[in-house]
Amino acid sequence: MSARVTLSLDAMGGDKAPEMVIRGAEIALERLPDLRFLIFGREDEIAPLIPKNSALSKAAEIRHAPDVVSADVKPSVALRNSRDTSMRQAIEAVRDGSAAGMVSAGNTGALMALSKVVLRTVPGIDRPAIASFFPTRRGESVMLDLGANIDCDAANLVQFAIMGDVFARAVLGMPKPTIGLLNVGAEDQKGHEHIRSAAAILRATTLPLDFRGFIEGDDIGAGTVDVIVTDGFTGNVALKTAEGMAKLVTTFLRESFKSSLMARIGYVMSRTALKRLSQRVDPRRYNGAMFLGLNGIVVKSHGGTDEFGFANAIGVAADLCRQGFIDRIRDEIGNLTRELNEKKAAAI
Repeated sequence: MSARVTLSLDAMGGDKAPEMVIRGAEIALERLPDLRFLIFGREDEIAPLIPKNSALSKAAEIRHAPDVVSADVKPSVALRNSRDTSMRQAIEAVRDGSAAGMVSAGNTGALMALSKVVLRTVPGIDRPAIASFFPTRRGESVMLDLGANIDCDAANLVQFAIMGDVFARAVLGMPKPTIGLLNVGAEDQKGHEHIRSAAAILRATTLPLDFRGFIEGDDIGAGTVDVIVTDGFTGNVALKTAEGMAKLVTTFLRESFKSSLMARIGYVMSRTALKRLSQRVDPRRYNGAMFLGLNGIVVKSHGGTDEFGFANAIGVAADLCRQGFIDRIRDEIGNLTRELNEKKAAAI
């Protein structure tokens, strides 16, 4: 039997909140009946959405938070004016131990800034990173950082590799995930100094990491490695490019199937296969980006998702809580720090 997990939810974050959040919690509860929720937001808007005597009404507690972090507010402004917001109070529930993790579909920059201030980073981690899943020809891969850190040095990339390894084992159930550094070529001399230095550290470490060296952009979709490590600038460009290409292909397919009578007949004949393809690349299936490196579990749902996608983000948070993700990160980073200190002392 799985352990009971309590999650805090920012009910006011996202384009379709709070309805989408409440419905997403209901779907997640159907899949994972042991979940409990602390739902933060405007009580007069949330309470009518939860039917009396429903499973969710028994599993959830509403905690009134009168203010909302808007989608367009700058992180610096959110930090100054966030005390009574649903987002901040949901994060503070994790810090105080009332919840094991939190989920929000709200403003990404504000969520990262508030999480860093309220939860702080794990000792040994300089910067948190955003990680999420990519569909590939072999299944799924984890990619980080997806936009939290524009400039990264070698130490940051090594820390991302360790966090990505633990994330893949905890959420995807991979016993020994393979790791690659995203670069402009696979040869050792390619790329800037930081990425070459990171590769040298990862090749030399005695930590149980399966580092496969550099990978290129076309290796992402091929699923060449299980964990793709890069800086936030490159990662965000890759993510948005993949999303744009998926929409472009969908548009081309739709136009092609409307181009002639024979094409329409072809659509009818291939409808089952197209439906299967649509389900496989459905972004809602991969919803739920984790802020790795914090002293608490924070999962960011896409702001425009629906209840199905939000339920998946809740599932990611529940998996991380049950797998003891934060403790595993602390252990792995502690081992790396000791190893690097020993090598430094031996070199003196």
